Amino acid sequence: MATETNKETERTEGGGSMSLTGHLREMRNRIIVCIVFFIAGFAVCLTCAPRLVTLLTELGTRYKYTFVYIAPQELLMSYFTIAFIGGLVIAAPTAGYETYAFCSPGLTKRERFYFSLAMVFGLACFAAGVAFAYFLIMPFMLNFLISFSFEVNVTDSISIGNYLNFLLTVFLIFGVIFELPVVSVILTRLGVIRAEWLVKARKVMIVVIFFIAAVITPPDVVSQIMVAVPMIGLYEISVWLSYLVRRRDSEGAS
Repeated sequence: MATETNKETERTEGGGSMSLTGHLREMRNRIIVCIVFFIAGFAVCLTCAPRLVTLLTELGTRYKYTFVYIAPQELLMSYFTIAFIGGLVIAAPTAGYETYAFCSPGLTKRERFYFSLAMVFGLACFAAGVAFAYFLIMPFMLNFLISFSFEVNVTDSISIGNYLNFLLTVFLIFGVIFELPVVSVILTRLGVIRAEWLVKARKVMIVVIFFIAAVITPPDVVSQIMVAVPMIGLYEISVWLSYLVRRRDSEGAS
């Protein structure tokens, strides 16, 4: 009985479909490719880790921050953290392509188009969010936070591990925030949200956005506005894209 079940599982269906074991074998091979790219990216970034750490610490040294490591392994672990994240970044395009290649046989032409568009713009939006945080938000944050030491007799000695974790967390937050248009397109395409709902929720979302901006930035009005205004812009772009996707789907259905 078990043999018959296995044979039934192995049997390909009409239309040249791949068997279950074939799908699992293909998935395994694609995961191996992603792991290989991650390991290669990790190795490359580990060799460049001192330069990357220097690049990130230059943000703080502009505002007279002094960095130290308070444990023997702290600097080395910071290198490994940078290398790990760098490996993920380098492997991300490969992982996206392998995911697309695995899913594309079961997708329609329109779905493959949206899938490809979501991957490309997802990576671009995430990179834009990180760049926005690096060039605009972090200088304001670091300048504001160091200003507290000017009024008291305290000298800063910042742990390099804590500093890098702070920067990477902020980069991740803004990278995710800038994914809002891509997420809205995907959810609209899946029928989870509609542009009309986004329009009705606009006032509430503006309040939520300013609240989020107040949480993730120092209590500085300029920094909060610098974060909130782009987020509101991203929300408006999301509304427009949701309308566009809805219209294209309606035209395709008709």
